[in-house]
Formats: sequence, structure tokens, C-alpha cells
Amino acid sequence: MRFAKKWLKQAEADLSAAKDSLKTEHYDWACFQAQQSAKKALKAFLYYKGYTSILTHSIRELIRECGKIESEFLELKNQAKFLDIFYIPTRYPNGLAGDFAPFEFYEKEDAEKCISSAELILKKVKKFLKI
Repeated sequence: MRFAKKWLKQAEADLSAAKDSLKTEHYDWACFQAQQSAKKALKAFLYYKGYTSILTHSIRELIRECGKIESEFLELKNQAKFLDIFYIPTRYPNGLAGDFAPFEFYEKEDAEKCISSAELILKKVKKFLKI
């Protein structure tokens, strides 16, 4: 349970950082930090449920795994698929087609949608964690 709590605390900190990045117009980082928040929250849930090793970075895969335990997680598959898009291209200039670097490509609306998706996932995780 202690391990799960550490992951959940980091998920909350990543979401807070995403909101800070949104305010400072670092939309690429806001998207990535929101993606990280959702991923870490879901991993917290799985660790809480007794998992000892979780190797995937795919939020969609994590949602599917969480859904095996609590079917309500499956309601968030669209948010999970959306956030998966932001794992690589928000950080690497060769992750995007064309001439834009990530800091030039992502916009406020992208960051807001990522943060909203991460908030929904974090809220669902907290519903089932008793820590």
C-alpha cells in the first residue's frame, strides 16, 4: 500500500505541474505532464491491488488492466487513448511530422483537454483507493 501511495502522490504532483505549465503557456509540457499523471495514477491503483511489476507506458493498456478489476475504468478508454498520443511527440522534435518543434506545435486547447482527461482518470483512481 505504501508503494501505491507514492505513485498516487506523484500523479497528483504531475497534474499540478501540468496546470502550472498551462498557465505559463508551455503547452507541450502540460500535455506530457497530464499524460504522466494519468499513467502514474493507474499504476498506483494496480500496485494497490497487488501488482508487482507494470511495464507498459500505454494508458489505454493500463485502463484495460484496471477494468479487469473495476469495470468502471473502461468508461475512460477514450481519455486513455487520447492521452497516449502525447507520450513521445510532446518531448522529441522528431516525434512530429513537418517543421514544428513540440513547443511550437501544441496549443492551449490541447493542454486543457489533456489535463481534463487526466483529472477524470485521477478522480476514478481515488474513488477506489483507500489510502
